[in-house]
Amino acid sequence: VINATKVAVANGMGNRINTVMQTCFFALSGVLPKDQAIAKIKQAIEKTYAKRGPSVVQKNFQAVDASLENLHEVAVPAAASSTTALLQPVPDAAPAFVRDVLGPMIAAVGDNLPVSALPADGTFPTGTTQWEKRALAEHVPVWDEATCIQCGKCTIVCPHGCLRAKVFDASAPTAAGVKSIKASGKEFVDKRFSIQVSPDDCTGCTLCVEACPAKNKSQVGLKAINMQPVADVVEVERKRWDDFLAIPDLDRTLVKPNTVKGSQLLRPLFEFSGACAGCGETPYVKLLSQLVGDRLVIANATGCSSIYGGNLPTTPWAKDANGRGPAWANSLFEDNAEFGLGMRLSLDSQKAHAIQLLRTLEGQLPGLPVGELAEAPQKDEAGIAAQRARVDQLKQRLAGMPNNAAKRLMAVADSLVDRSLWILGGDGWAYDIGYGGLDHVLASGEKVRVLVMDTEVYSNTGGQASKSTPRGAVAKFAAKGKATPKKDLALMAMSYGYVYVARIAMGANDAQTVKAFMEAEAHDGPSLIIAYSHCIAHGIDMRKGLEQQKLAVQCGHWPLYRFNPEAAQPMTIDSAPPSISLEAYTQNEGRYRIAADGAALMASARTDLAARLFATKRYLTNDTAAPVTAGEAKPVQGNVP
Repeated sequence: VINATKVAVANGMGNRINTVMQTCFFALSGVLPKDQAIAKIKQAIEKTYAKRGPSVVQKNFQAVDASLENLHEVAVPAAASSTTALLQPVPDAAPAFVRDVLGPMIAAVGDNLPVSALPADGTFPTGTTQWEKRALAEHVPVWDEATCIQCGKCTIVCPHGCLRAKVFDASAPTAAGVKSIKASGKEFVDKRFSIQVSPDDCTGCTLCVEACPAKNKSQVGLKAINMQPVADVVEVERKRWDDFLAIPDLDRTLVKPNTVKGSQLLRPLFEFSGACAGCGETPYVKLLSQLVGDRLVIANATGCSSIYGGNLPTTPWAKDANGRGPAWANSLFEDNAEFGLGMRLSLDSQKAHAIQLLRTLEGQLPGLPVGELAEAPQKDEAGIAAQRARVDQLKQRLAGMPNNAAKRLMAVADSLVDRSLWILGGDGWAYDIGYGGLDHVLASGEKVRVLVMDTEVYSNTGGQASKSTPRGAVAKFAAKGKATPKKDLALMAMSYGYVYVARIAMGANDAQTVKAFMEAEAHDGPSLIIAYSHCIAHGIDMRKGLEQQKLAVQCGHWPLYRFNPEAAQPMTIDSAPPSISLEAYTQNEGRYRIAADGAALMASARTDLAARLFATKRYLTNDTAAPVTAGEAKPVQGNVP
């Protein structure tokens, strides 16, 4: 046996245990003589990781040697004496379908299931990741309520929705079982506030600790969220999580969602996905599910977001206490924008048909607010709740009417509650393969919202270069560093004049991120949000992903702004002028450090950055004749691709 995680951490490899386990396999299997196998492993390490620098190679070498030193033989007794049993794939409390069908799949014995066990129409229930308790983390965050300032910054960045905040009445069932403090805010007088982690769903990424601004004044180095060994706290935190979930969610009409704290008091309907630990994409998806709620309809392009969003056997898209949740469908790289536009048009057609039937039956529905059902504004949660109440009244009346028109209206009555259509995907889709369709959809003027999670590389397929990849960054098909600059999708979309466009980076400005989502949702026309998403393909320490987002903004690589055509002043710049060098950002990322032609490419990248900032400045100030000031876009001398 070997404690692989301990060996990996001790040798500077974090929780990456592949080298450790590979060494142990060859040391024990006898496939090759041990010394020969170790030599081959080190050759493979040098070949695989040389491009990431000598320090990475050396850490892997050290891990190989330490693996042999920490591999211990354990004598197996004739009979088992342990009272510890393997955990079931899913808890006994799970629904029958999850227990009997998804459970065997999780246990990797799904081939034993008969065809008759599978849904005849191919539909699977949502919200099933809550039953797949993977228990991956060695350390989990624990809340220090005495230090907390109730800002919501820790929960908004949680990639897996396993750290949550709640405001509730002290008299709520199971409230005594959770840690809580008096809730701040005049709208929450006499209420309690709590933050709780699900220890079995946490991946131990530490982004919550990195984001926490509250420092413990009595113990240096501690914050309001601190990582602790899971073995020390799992039983207590597991019980607290169950009690936390049993507390009713806050009424959405009581929440002001336009702030970080307010948004985090809304239940996420995207939870416990299979995304990488510390993922830079999923916090945006989770936030979207919180702000829009169960009215969300998603067209998802193929890519990382379709894999962690629609995996088999479990699904992270969830339902609220009323059994309602987002509707999700996946299409291909090349047609997802058109796919989403078709969904938008069909939703609009259903609502128009419902209104037509409603007007036809108006004389048979005395006392019902037909005019409000057809035309009442649904701009906020209060308006949506009022419309839902009216639709419930309508359906009660229709249930007693035998004519065909009433039956047809009953079938589409729910479409009178506005749905919010969002088109999701990565930069490989939006900048490259699906760009023609995306441009067509934005140009249509229809009320669609687009969220592009920009990792600047094809992340899901192994890290190939896209048109979003910056000059100088190494990726597959750009092994020496990409020779051409990054495409500016935001400026291209703004040129239409009626498309809402925002560039956001949660790690740099979470409040601006929330504002952008709220404005995009409210815009009466197409909206585009481009979200900087740090990624393991960048060659970074994922614990520092939020810091990299901040540096990307500070150096000018990723300016933050919101272009709202409906505002009196359409353009809002949310980031300051560059305050650090480009190298202060790029030096932390392996994709830049390992470029074979690094110096020349980075010089070109600096020119790209200056030119992009100049073009942005000129566009935003509407000064097409603005001169290039000294240093803004100087050509680079030398042999530059």
